[in-house]
Parts: sequence; structure tokens; C-alpha cells
Amino acid sequence: MINQSRPELLLECSWEVCNQIGGIYTVIRSKVPAMIEKWGDNYCLLGPLESPNITAEIDHISDVSTPVGRAVSRLANEGCEVVYGRWLVTGRPKVVLIKPDFGFNSLDSYRDRLQAEFGIEKDENNELLGRMILWAEVNFKFLRYLSEEMGEQQLLVNFHEWMASLPILKIRKEGIACKTVFTTHATMLGRYLAMTKPDFYHDLPSYDWEKESRHFGILPIVQIERLSAKMADSFTTVSEVTALECEHLLDKKPDEITPNGLNIKRFVAMHEVQNLHQKFKEKLHEFTMGHFFHSYSFDLDDTLYFFTSGRYEFSNKGYDITLEALRRLNQKMVKAGMSTTVVMFVVTQRNVWSINPEVLQSRGVMREIQNNVESIEKQIGERLFKAALSSEKEHRLPPLNDMVDDYWKLRFRRTIQSWKNDKWPIIVTHNLEDDGGDEILGFMRKNQMFNSPLDKVKVVYHPQFIKSTNPLFGIDYGDFVRGCNLGIFPSYYEPWGYTPLECIARGVPTVTSNLSGFGRYVNGMKDADEDHGIFVLKREARSREQEINDLTTYLWHFVKHNRRYRIIQRSKAEDFSERFDWKLLRSHYEKAYDIALAKP
Repeated sequence: MINQSRPELLLECSWEVCNQIGGIYTVIRSKVPAMIEKWGDNYCLLGPLESPNITAEIDHISDVSTPVGRAVSRLANEGCEVVYGRWLVTGRPKVVLIKPDFGFNSLDSYRDRLQAEFGIEKDENNELLGRMILWAEVNFKFLRYLSEEMGEQQLLVNFHEWMASLPILKIRKEGIACKTVFTTHATMLGRYLAMTKPDFYHDLPSYDWEKESRHFGILPIVQIERLSAKMADSFTTVSEVTALECEHLLDKKPDEITPNGLNIKRFVAMHEVQNLHQKFKEKLHEFTMGHFFHSYSFDLDDTLYFFTSGRYEFSNKGYDITLEALRRLNQKMVKAGMSTTVVMFVVTQRNVWSINPEVLQSRGVMREIQNNVESIEKQIGERLFKAALSSEKEHRLPPLNDMVDDYWKLRFRRTIQSWKNDKWPIIVTHNLEDDGGDEILGFMRKNQMFNSPLDKVKVVYHPQFIKSTNPLFGIDYGDFVRGCNLGIFPSYYEPWGYTPLECIARGVPTVTSNLSGFGRYVNGMKDADEDHGIFVLKREARSREQEINDLTTYLWHFVKHNRRYRIIQRSKAEDFSERFDWKLLRSHYEKAYDIALAKP
């Protein structure tokens, strides 16, 4: 590979710059510190001005003497709403955010021109596509101004996904002095096919892309993807899995694989990993007591916390085989008479009416019990202290029950009485809008996964992503992960898969699959095994029964590990995650940039 001279400016353009929607936001944000380390102020982000509150995350740049500043000023002078500043995240990168609705009255003419010049079919009913067309037009105008302001200086732009990539077409057609890189994180058609075709990977070479795209109503988007891949100076994707999709569905083999990383924050000592795990596990204990202990209790010191999370795609995300494996694990644990309890959290995003009132009431009564205990504790403590000081050579502990007022005794009894009931703990924390059509809930009901007192595997379905403002957990997602013992993500379709990587980065063992980009990547790495906290489930060319049996067997082995093994495993998992630090993985993007810069 010929190393080209570094361009004067590298722009990364994505709809998820300062706009959290999915995994690309994590890619962009986590990569920033490593990119700033390499590029410094020669690095800038380009995104949409979507959130009205995003300006609170931006430190405004008043100096407009630079090429970027001058291009922003020219755009603003035309009436376009644009923000230029530094994003207040680690690395503080420069960022330009442009309102996507500029030129709305010209949308029809933009559609006509895309059809006439590039053959992209019109779809007046696709609101998202319409917004992307508008955003592309104003982004292209900005890039043209920027290229003019830079003169002979080299400009390189990395576009992520079809939502950002439309300017590539016009840059190539009009000969703008700008090198382009297109990175696709998943093909749109691949995602749709995987959700509906059980033999997606086997049949991948035989799909008629145009016929299938028209069937799913996404033809213009797929056309944009295909043209962007072919017209960009360099084309990349995030994994070998998506590279196959690109080759067959976009008719373009990627120039480079650019695997996703994280800004890895390591804890040197093993005890630090364990201490953080224990700290946040206490938060999960608190949830568990509030959710289960009003019906029955179990030993929290002998409880393991499993979880899965991600978009609501029942089969693609492997929720189907995960739940079935858990059902079989429960049978094995009950039959073996194990003392261990597994609490499994299924976390995804669904439309809900509200948190189930029973869940809130249970937690409210638990807090009342806690307040009562603290009040009684304080009263006993004060009276015991005075009794100890005033005692005359008396070394025995006085009767503590006598030190509690009748008021607190009665209040304590009444609170306990309202706390305990004969109902089994509910399996879903929220009231779903589509309760009857929810596949996760339907599976649990069909298979009688109702959190019986006899069950050793308890399941809690939490149909909202976990944030620090969540009233049920009170911690953010990252801390929730640290408190768990195992993350389970045996995806059928997963272009990369950040969730298992986020697990090992926090010292939490994980299950992934060889049909995910991450799983395929670690399969080729040394020490990627169970001892290092990674289990790659084989799903390629295997029956569903084989997949479920293998996953059940792994879970069975996991619950039988002793505490010492799990502590060592957590430390090894965190060590292994260092290999996914962006400071190492950015080199793949550098290769893609060299390819683009080498183009005439």
C-alpha cells in the first residue's frame, strides 16, 4: 500500500453525528479520541442539526477565518441554519451541524434530478428519504464551498451509510476537488431479507436485488447504496459478514474491512474489575428484591444476572434461540436441584403505555420498608448508646425490642403486611401498546415462563433501554452491564455487534455468534475462547436444534463455574478487549483513506 500524504482536512459525515439513533453513533463518538490523537485539528465531523437541545453539547467556535469557518459563513449567509463548534465529548472534535430541511420547497425538483441524472427512482411517500435528499443537497453545497475555500489543499470525506452518502454522486459528477470514502455498516436490503428469509446466507448469491428491493419498498435507498459504493474513491464495510452482502447485493466488493472498536478504559488490577462488578451488582440486587421478594425470596449471594439487549428483531437478534435455551437451562437446573438462581434481563425498545403499576407499587413499598428500618435502626442506635454509657458494670446486650416505640413496631408490621402477596412476579415491567402481538412476550406465555417459585431461571422483560433516569434501575446502561455476569447475543443477522464488545470491555463474559461481524472477527484471533470470556456460537450451516443445544450447553457450564473462575474470567475478558481499542483499529480506516487518496 502506498502511503499518501495526509490531507489537510478529514471530514466524517453521518446522520448520527451528535444524533444518537443506533450503533453508528457509538462508532463515531468512541472513535473521536483516537482520531484526534492522529489528526488533531485536521479532523472535523459533519452531521444534522436535529435536536433542539444539542447546542448545549456544543462549544461555539467564533473564529471563522479557517476554510471550515468560511464555508459555514457562506452557508449561513444563504439562510441555512448551521452550527459550528466543538462537540463536548472526549477529544472535543470540531463539528458542523446543518439543518436538513433547508430548500424544502425544492424537494420535488431534487427528486426529479436524481432520477434523471442517476436513475434513482422517486418515492414521494418516504419521508425519511425526502429528508436525506434535502440534507444531501445542503451538505453538497457546504462541501463545494469548503473545497473552494481550501484551494489546493486536500479534502477527504468519509460518509457513513446511505443516509449521508448521496453527496458522493454529485461530487463525482461535478468534479469537486474532494476525495470520498463510503462506509456501509449494513446493507438495507440485507437487513430486510434476513428478517424474512430463513436461509438468507445460503441464498445470498441468488437474490435479484432490484426485485427484492421493490418488494420491500426500498428500491431508491438500495440504488443510493449501490451508486455510493461504486462512485466513492474508496468503499469499506465493518465486517466479513457485511462484505459478502456488499458483493452480492451492492455488486461491489469492499476495498477494506474497517472493524468497529471502542475507546477502551482499562483497570489494571483484577480487584478493580471485581469491585466495580460488585458495586453495580448491588443495584441489580435492589431491583431483584423489589421485583421478586414480595412473592418469594432466594439467595442473592447465589444469584447470577444474565442479559440480552438490542433492537427489537426477534430472530435477527437471536431472542428466539436465547429464550428457548433459557427454558431448557431452567429444566436442567431444576432437575439437578441446583441452589443457584439465574435472573435474565431482556432489554429492548418497544412502544409502551407506562411502567406496570404493580412494579412501581412493589418498589414503593420496598422503599417504605427501607425507610422504616432506617428509622428503627436510628432509634435503637441512640437508645443503645445511652444505655451502654449509663450501665453499671453490665456487659450483656439489653433487649433491643424494648428500645423500639410501639408506633414503629405497628408501622413496620403494616408495611410488611402490604408488601407480601401470593402473586408470582410479573414477567414484563411495562404495559406494552401491542401486548398481544409482541413475540418475546408471546414466547414466554406460550412456554409458561411465568417466574414460578420453582423456576431456577427467572426472566424479566424490560421493553425500554436502560438509562440513569430509569426509575427501576437508577443506573446507566454501562453500569448495568458491569453488574451482570453474562451477556447473551447469538445474532442471526448482525453486521458488527457492539453489545458483546461492550461486555468484554467492562469485564463481562459474552455470547456472540459466527454470523455477527464481531463473532466472525474474534474467531480468527488467538485466545478468543471461553476462558477469556467469549463464546462464539456456531450458526452458519447448522440446524436450529443444534444451535439451541450448543447455547444451552454453554449456559449450563457457565452456571456451574465457581466464583473464583468467574472473577478470573472477568479480568481476562477486560484484558482481551484491549485488542479492540480504536488506537489499534483506526489503522483500517487509514488504509481506506490511502486507497481514496491514491485515486487520480
